[in-house]
Amino acid sequence: MNQYKAAIVGYGNMGRWHRLNISEKTRILVTGAYDIEPQRMEKAREDGLKTYPSYEALLADDEIDIVVVATPNNFHLPQACQAMEAGKFVVCEKPVTMSSAELQEMMDCSKRTGVGFTIHQNRRADADYLAMRDAVDKGLLGSVFQIESRVTGSRGIPEGWRQYAVAGGGMMLDWGVHLIDQIVMMMSPAKVTDIYCELYHVNYKECDDGFKLMMYFETGPSVMIEVGTSHFISAPRWYVCGDLGALVIPNWDCNGKVIRAANHEVRWEEEIIYTKAGPTKTMAPRAKNTIEEIAIDGNQWHPDYGGFFRNLADHLDGNAELLVKPEEAMRVMRVMEAAFESHRTRSVVKCSI
Repeated sequence: MNQYKAAIVGYGNMGRWHRLNISEKTRILVTGAYDIEPQRMEKAREDGLKTYPSYEALLADDEIDIVVVATPNNFHLPQACQAMEAGKFVVCEKPVTMSSAELQEMMDCSKRTGVGFTIHQNRRADADYLAMRDAVDKGLLGSVFQIESRVTGSRGIPEGWRQYAVAGGGMMLDWGVHLIDQIVMMMSPAKVTDIYCELYHVNYKECDDGFKLMMYFETGPSVMIEVGTSHFISAPRWYVCGDLGALVIPNWDCNGKVIRAANHEVRWEEEIIYTKAGPTKTMAPRAKNTIEEIAIDGNQWHPDYGGFFRNLADHLDGNAELLVKPEEAMRVMRVMEAAFESHRTRSVVKCSI
């Protein structure tokens, strides 16, 4: 089993996150970094890393096997291709590129040079996502017909490049890429056939500061994904409905529940139920002896973000396929592009993705 050395280009928050999650948990050792900001270079030196006077100098270091690209989105394509042309395997932050056309350029460069790359879709390891998938896969909800996935807050778009379209800012590229990736991986190999999306520009004109996306697959449930930065009351992280029950996971702490039918028999009460909204029978609560509650304990789920890099080391040894393949990123990119087109035309986009 080999040990590999990596260098990070872009030593901001994600760059420093990578240093911790790579070196402490894998056979990959982060030894170097480069950033155009002097204060970030100083931080890299404080963290014990070798710094370089230029990106070209980093690529010329024969000891470096892997380059982690953690710069703003508009730099991913040229920097990744430079690294592959220099013989360095590339780990690219998400979104891998600004468009499917750019991603195809990157894939062509990989094929031409014979050097690979992968994309850091780390939220496939999120505990809330894994807990939701586990409940669905075990059939606790019966046949699922509706999935709602949300990430909302009220603090707006973070300062910096995320607020600028030229740099690939906005919530679709920042968070949509994660939530769409989770869903298409869960639903694979079923293809997306219809997409409708509304982008929000509540406080930012240049970039979307939220969106609501509807996805329909050739088989399986309808999916709604919502991201917002002007939501002062957050909806549940996951809300999933099946013909035998429903699941709710309120937030990333992952302490949720499944409410499901204890049996298939539904006994209708003779009397009408009266509420503040008036009488109802159809929407009256079920008798307690006809349902059961199953707790989802967040303490049972532990994200393994280091698994991405352990897999990468195994792949470089020749013993494993990549966890995140460029072809998977292409599906996500095409879904996002269809979402942008849907918003532009205010129409449903037919597709086969």
